Amino acid sequence: MATLGLIGSGFIGGTLARLAVDGGLDVVLSNSRGPETLADKVAELGAHARAATPAEAAAAGDWVVVTIPLKAYTSLPREPLAGKTVIDTNNYYPQRDGQIEALDDGSTTSSELLQQYLGDSAHVVKAFNNIFFKHLGVLGRPTGAADRTALPIAGDDADAKRHATELLDILGYDVVDAGPLAEGRFYQPGTPPYGAPYAQNPGASFAEQKAGPAPAARIREFLAEARG
Repeated sequence: MATLGLIGSGFIGGTLARLAVDGGLDVVLSNSRGPETLADKVAELGAHARAATPAEAAAAGDWVVVTIPLKAYTSLPREPLAGKTVIDTNNYYPQRDGQIEALDDGSTTSSELLQQYLGDSAHVVKAFNNIFFKHLGVLGRPTGAADRTALPIAGDDADAKRHATELLDILGYDVVDAGPLAEGRFYQPGTPPYGAPYAQNPGASFAEQKAGPAPAARIREFLAEARG
């Protein structure tokens, strides 16, 4: 059975863990506070979940999701992530992460910073960063469903993007390939594809609304709007 490793087990990580178990995957969760702090979450998820250290979760995962605050990205274990498809859910929030000049001036993106830190042997794909965790938890549908929702991904390695697409399919989502990793800037906070497409009324505050499906064509329209 394939395994999803999670470095970070908060709102997004916990939601992905549930989707993964429901999709037939084993899950290894981790956080910065130690495996013992995840006992309740593991018990809730059942026999296909266990807790470990970040390095152990990275080593165990066929895919590894990094879902920690951006300011902590240099704490990630490089060696066990070598050769892995690393799915980055991160966004840059200066009020939480502090000011990062290269992000403020637009010369790079948060996922490119992660790729640079991990080195060429890891293959970063940006995904899951533009959807509210409550919407993520309920919008998944079986492959081919008429109301299936799509999520954008970006990455520099074609094989890693194909691998990430396989994971999203297992979790219940279609994919829109937004291009190389730098194109992840077009679905970060403050852009049209961030949050709004997955709310029933995209014109209002998405976090206060019920989820609504967003097919691939709709996500492409929001990305086109973001690119201007």
